[in-house]
Amino acid sequence: MAFKIAIGSISSSKLRSTLTTIGIVIGVAAVIANVSLGASFSQYFEDEIGASGDNFIVIFSNEVNVFYDSQFDLLRSTPGIVGVSPVLEKSATVQYGSSERSIEMFGTTEDYGQVGNINLESGNFLSDNDKYVAVLGHEIANDKFDRDISNRNSIDITFKRNDGTERTETFRVKGITEDRDPSFVEGGPNPEERIFIPISTMQDMLNREDYGGFALTASSLENIREISDRVDKRLARSLGVPEREIDNEDVKPYSIFNQAEILDQVGQISAALSALLISVALISLVVGSIGIMNIMLVTVTERTREIGLMKAVGYTYYDVLVLFLVESVVIGLIGGVVGTTVGILGAYGANTFLDLPNVFPFELIIIGVFVAVFVGIIAGVYPASKAAKLNPVEALRYE
Repeated sequence: MAFKIAIGSISSSKLRSTLTTIGIVIGVAAVIANVSLGASFSQYFEDEIGASGDNFIVIFSNEVNVFYDSQFDLLRSTPGIVGVSPVLEKSATVQYGSSERSIEMFGTTEDYGQVGNINLESGNFLSDNDKYVAVLGHEIANDKFDRDISNRNSIDITFKRNDGTERTETFRVKGITEDRDPSFVEGGPNPEERIFIPISTMQDMLNREDYGGFALTASSLENIREISDRVDKRLARSLGVPEREIDNEDVKPYSIFNQAEILDQVGQISAALSALLISVALISLVVGSIGIMNIMLVTVTERTREIGLMKAVGYTYYDVLVLFLVESVVIGLIGGVVGTTVGILGAYGANTFLDLPNVFPFELIIIGVFVAVFVGIIAGVYPASKAAKLNPVEALRYE
């Protein structure tokens, strides 16, 4: 009965009810869209981290002549480590045809194909038996030079050594990586703008024996912190770092980080972003709730004589309270359903425009409707209570 009367009251003031409902629609839609965007950003960050490899640990030296074969062997024998690849980075001049470009060279081993999650568009990745072969990033092969570079083409690579001398060798292109968006996790140059060559060849051309760092794969993400700490302690001990100084990043000649640490940092960024987006959306929801309260107060004033008549024929305080609460809840419910739909569609459009994964948790629908109903109840309590407390005699006299 109360629901029927509430629908009749809302229908009798279509324009006013519609404008009030729009306030709730905007508020709920903003909350839904922003929650979905926050979830989509979080998923995007996790996908980007996953693109850099599974259960990865990265170590890079802060100085030259830090890492050698002894550290390489030490890491390979560390419990919990299932893959290790030494790496060495340095810019070089690359000539293809009549064009020359400065390109970031990345010396590594066969294992880096799996450790670094390298997917190829064509050809094969490096082998430990290779010498003067190269795997090109997609942008290097297709965008950097006057002509596209294909498998089996040759390029000339020139390194400038620390003593000022130069060494040039001709490399055969063995493979080209897939085109993928750069990951913010990798740091430094875009991976698609690197050229991978055998690290032994790179060391020979540079006349050096040390490594620039290591890329490692742990046995599981659940234990990666423990494994990373074990690696850190063993590595620090081999380099003569006192045990009491292991946690002092300024003392160690290297830096180390792992996937779990990055996931934590990304989680904090994602949570802060979601909180900001939701805070902005809640402002719209507050405005919508004020609109409901306003229309209900106006309704109480307009229906004062009607309320007096209802109380005169036996409607109790509770009956009148429920009647007006139901009316405000119905407005909130309609706004919630429409707002949730608009919010999901808006989030889908934003995700598509920003090239983010579409994440729509089922609980979003429940949250949207619940929030709208809750807002309706809160906004309707005072007007409903005011209506229920009217003196029937005074209400009947109201003009």
